[in-house]
Amino acid sequence: MSRGRARRPAPAGSVRAAALLLLLVAAAAAAAARIEEEEVDYGAALSKSLLYFEAQRSGRLPHNQRVPWRGHSGLTDGLQQGVDLVGGYYDAGDHVKFGLPMAFTVTMLSWGAIEFGDDVAAAGEWGHALEAIKWGTDYFVKAHTEPFVYWAEVGDGDTDHYCWQRPEDMTTSRQAYRIDPDNPGSDLAGETAAALAAASIVFRRSNPHYSHLLLHHAQQLFEFGDRYQGTYDSSIAEVRSYYASVSGYRDELLWAALWLHRATGRDDYLRYAVDRAEDFGGVGWAMTEFSWDVKYAGVQVLAAKLLLEGDPQAAPHRAALEQYKAKAEHYLCACLGLNAGGGVNGNGSDNVDRSPGGMLYVRQWNNLQYVSSAAFLLTAYSHYLSSSTTSGGLLRCPRGAAAPADLLALARSQADYILGRNPLRLSYMVGYGRRFPVRVHHRGASIVAHKANSRFIGCMQGFDDWFGRGRANPNVLAGAIVGGPNCRDEFRDDRGNYMQTEACTYNTAPMVGVFARLHRLATEEGPEGCRRGTAGDDQAECR
Repeated sequence: MSRGRARRPAPAGSVRAAALLLLLVAAAAAAAARIEEEEVDYGAALSKSLLYFEAQRSGRLPHNQRVPWRGHSGLTDGLQQGVDLVGGYYDAGDHVKFGLPMAFTVTMLSWGAIEFGDDVAAAGEWGHALEAIKWGTDYFVKAHTEPFVYWAEVGDGDTDHYCWQRPEDMTTSRQAYRIDPDNPGSDLAGETAAALAAASIVFRRSNPHYSHLLLHHAQQLFEFGDRYQGTYDSSIAEVRSYYASVSGYRDELLWAALWLHRATGRDDYLRYAVDRAEDFGGVGWAMTEFSWDVKYAGVQVLAAKLLLEGDPQAAPHRAALEQYKAKAEHYLCACLGLNAGGGVNGNGSDNVDRSPGGMLYVRQWNNLQYVSSAAFLLTAYSHYLSSSTTSGGLLRCPRGAAAPADLLALARSQADYILGRNPLRLSYMVGYGRRFPVRVHHRGASIVAHKANSRFIGCMQGFDDWFGRGRANPNVLAGAIVGGPNCRDEFRDDRGNYMQTEACTYNTAPMVGVFARLHRLATEEGPEGCRRGTAGDDQAECR
């Protein structure tokens, strides 16, 4: 409008239109704010997490199976070798039973049940947690057919990946592969021993006979792995393209020793981890990741726990355990971005990187596995610090101290990111929230359920009729946590984009304990949004 000219009054219709537009804009803004502020339901996330493991079951399914689109599968596993290898879990969206990631999955489920069992029970999920663990441990006991023989894998990744079939229709090879004294696999034996030892603690009260059985197998497997040392992928070539043991086997032997110490209280297992602390890399490796392959950060946290909680058996070994604790703190400080040499957002080789949206970022392929494992260690260590009488209740990092609430806040932020509080407003847990991936790279979920249509679907027919479809999967893989976005928070929901849309059991397993803890704390919030607790308690936090 030119200076000095009077403005012509707007027509009444224009005024009404402008007012309506303002109302629409305000309504849209309010809706966006509601999405932004929508409460995260950790209880629902916990329930769905445990449901997911029922979708991954191999073998003859029980009558109380809650995933209706799954049926029996792999009922002749081990038949060619004259052993019963029916059962266990498929690791991801294919139908190979890989021993190493399966064992890590059960170890993490058990650790969560040990540390946060009261929280799991308070959410009404204790029975389902026990079922998820026992489905794995039953299989491990079957696969351990002799003291120094363990069946490492059923199925072949190469032939399996040439087919797109439901597990109920499998026509691919079910060849089984084993480790033994002539073909060692200390990493696999060690991880399985850790899983069985941890699970023995879980079942100690409710099923002492079963607990004793698991511990017996754990001790034998540890002896096997220690006596005949070597990596399992050196003995089984078929696994190298899928789950190669890049970190070697020494971390798993330390891991198993500390879990056996926790399960038995025997000092000789603790001495094993102390005496080999340097030679096996336990106090040498400063880690920025924790995964199915690399266990050092978990080993270091378990060792630090002994000091933090004032375990009497720790006193004679304090010097070595302090070194373990220092490395545990390096990992946790790296997640917080508080190691020296890192940027504000945790950039730098001494810290874990973060995406613009705040996701901890380790590498491109299936990054959320590292997010979930970090969230667990942060939650567990926050718990240990809160009950410690020796640390002053603080994690001391090169760039500042962190309270238990700080560790828990970071764990919560990663859980929230997974559940939809991210730049895309997309839940990376399938079946949770308003928006989640619907084209998950998963054979069973992407093909019509066998119970709905029992017509046989062949190897290549699945690719032709189902894999290439642009539509959503006919079955919802509830509770699965997919690989997730890249370092720029970008995600493409495409069945062929397996780096981002394939879900794995070891993505979800660590989050069971995290979701249980966060759900329990959320139910204990005061009216001002503060956790009921004293200063220094991991509950004493305001949003």
